[in-house]
Amino acid sequence: MKIKKGKIAIFITIVVAILVLAGTTALPVWNKITKGLDLQGGFEVLYEAPKDQKVDRAILLDVANALERRINVLGVSEPEISIEGNNRIRVQLAGVKDPAKARDLLGKQAELTFREPTGKTPVIKGADLKPGSAKLSFDEYNSPVVAIEFKDGKKFEDITKKYIGQPLPIYLDEKELSSPVIQNVISGGKATISGQKTPEEAKELASLLNAGALPIKLQEVQSFAVDASLGHQSMRDTLIAGGLSVLMIFIFVIGFYRLPGLVAVTTLIAYTYLNLVIFAFLKVTLTLPGIAAFILGIGMAVDANIIMSERVREELRVGRTLKSAMKAGSKRSFLTIFDANFTTMLAGAVLFAFGTAGVKGFSVALIVGILCSFVTAVGLSRWLMSLLINSNLVKNPVLFRVKEDEIGEL
Repeated sequence: MKIKKGKIAIFITIVVAILVLAGTTALPVWNKITKGLDLQGGFEVLYEAPKDQKVDRAILLDVANALERRINVLGVSEPEISIEGNNRIRVQLAGVKDPAKARDLLGKQAELTFREPTGKTPVIKGADLKPGSAKLSFDEYNSPVVAIEFKDGKKFEDITKKYIGQPLPIYLDEKELSSPVIQNVISGGKATISGQKTPEEAKELASLLNAGALPIKLQEVQSFAVDASLGHQSMRDTLIAGGLSVLMIFIFVIGFYRLPGLVAVTTLIAYTYLNLVIFAFLKVTLTLPGIAAFILGIGMAVDANIIMSERVREELRVGRTLKSAMKAGSKRSFLTIFDANFTTMLAGAVLFAFGTAGVKGFSVALIVGILCSFVTAVGLSRWLMSLLINSNLVKNPVLFRVKEDEIGEL
């Protein structure tokens, strides 16, 4: 049969493109991925609402939103704030340089104040707001506003009368949230704050106002700091261990499965690179459990290649041609691969729904890995093998580790 050079050219182009792309851009992509505090050092603290105060998940969400705003003062990007149960908040700050300052700042109760026009003297405090009263609303022009209500309507009326036509800046701690201008004297204790461009901005402001109106002082349950050098050492050791594991996998699949093994190595490189790109795109915070799941995913991706290779070898042993063996083996292996990966993905989804921050990181990496393995270890691997076989360049079953005396008659 005539060798089809076009299919060989496509195969070579795909393989070279994968190797060049991964080799030249993998490191920059890796550097863009946010690393957890166990990889770059940082500070973690678990807070609990006092038992004598009634709180629920909605209230904790408002408090968490206020904490995130406060964390910006530390210069820490992308903090991990998670709610555990109905009375706990866990805060993870990767890269924080001063844990003592972080503890002092986070441990303070959020202080909401409405100040006189210069922004210096508070005239209304957060405790004057009715808890949970701040809500997204819309004015007569269908523009988003924040509706609020005060406990003492007369006090607020006197303030609006005094500062009519002037701004009444709103601060959370020392950060200005908004500076609405008093348009008229407001009686009854109900008011609206305009100026938000989108409903999302209005929702955020309402959430911060509600957080500032809550008389909740979080109690520290536990905390620990990870030194930056220790975090870097952990990352280096983990990457070395992971690299050696992947190298051993590569050696095994090439030595044992030969041609399918070479194709599997190519798809595994594509799998690894695709995972990193998705982590960077989704702004996933990668932790040690996440790296463990990432490496586990490589093993699962190899599993898919092994299952398909074994199915093809079985078809060759019963006397099928390479083309028919590839077609039948791919078809029969798909359901096995799908079932195994689907059940693992379900387990990952449960871990994400009910796990703590570290467990969530593991589950996200695991789920992303499974989805990537379908694209690479299943889809790309079959395509590359089909290109080789249909090019008529590959004819000898020995390349699939099947000896001639093992081949029966169909």
